[in-house]
Amino acid sequence: MTGDAWQPLMGELDRWRQAGRAATFWLRDDDAVEPTPALERLLALTANHSVPLALAVIPAFTGEALAERLLPARHVEVTVHGWSHENFAPAGEKKQELGAHRPADHVLASLEQGFVRLRQLHGPRLTPVLVPPWNRIDPALIPSLGGIGLQALSVFGPEKDRGLPAVNTHVDVMDWHGTRGGRDTGTLALEMAARLRQVEAGEGTLGLLTHHLVHDEAVWTFLEALFVRTARHPACRWAALSTILAERGIG
Repeated sequence: MTGDAWQPLMGELDRWRQAGRAATFWLRDDDAVEPTPALERLLALTANHSVPLALAVIPAFTGEALAERLLPARHVEVTVHGWSHENFAPAGEKKQELGAHRPADHVLASLEQGFVRLRQLHGPRLTPVLVPPWNRIDPALIPSLGGIGLQALSVFGPEKDRGLPAVNTHVDVMDWHGTRGGRDTGTLALEMAARLRQVEAGEGTLGLLTHHLVHDEAVWTFLEALFVRTARHPACRWAALSTILAERGIG
């Protein structure tokens, strides 16, 4: 990894600094269930750099062990990652748990069950945001999410008006369709810089998406280097998801 690989992002942040502005970054990590060595590494890394972390937890398979482990981790919040992260789409379609393949009342009931379970386990640490498994949800379900206590949605890609406020992720560290390891640092830096230009043209944040259970060393190296470069940069603010929601008047 060379300094040149980071130039697009750092150059963009330096331009923001010269303009007297600061961009809001946030971190979402998916598929948490229980304490693992990979989760320990993520918790330590984010704590060392004072980077808030939103953990998308799968309600059906989690329990007291994770809740107890997170008690001292003040920088961590929990979000609702569907119910069981189970695929109900038929062969040949993209995977979905929250698609139109089951009756809507069944899907909503499972989400409410997941929300209640995580609230019981994590109390005020739970931020009432739905993170759909595989970042996919039937649009027809979205207007009903508020009725079960969910206040916002987080998927991957540009935010759209879908009937519920959205705080999305925009850059994924994983090469899902290739090596299934960490993506190239230069490519990620370019994508982050491009997202900052989109934010500058309107409003929003830069959301980074990770999956601690499948990280290779390339991902861990990238995250360490990213936090070193940005956590104290005057044009970058790593914010908690709950803070972003509050600043938007959500909740």
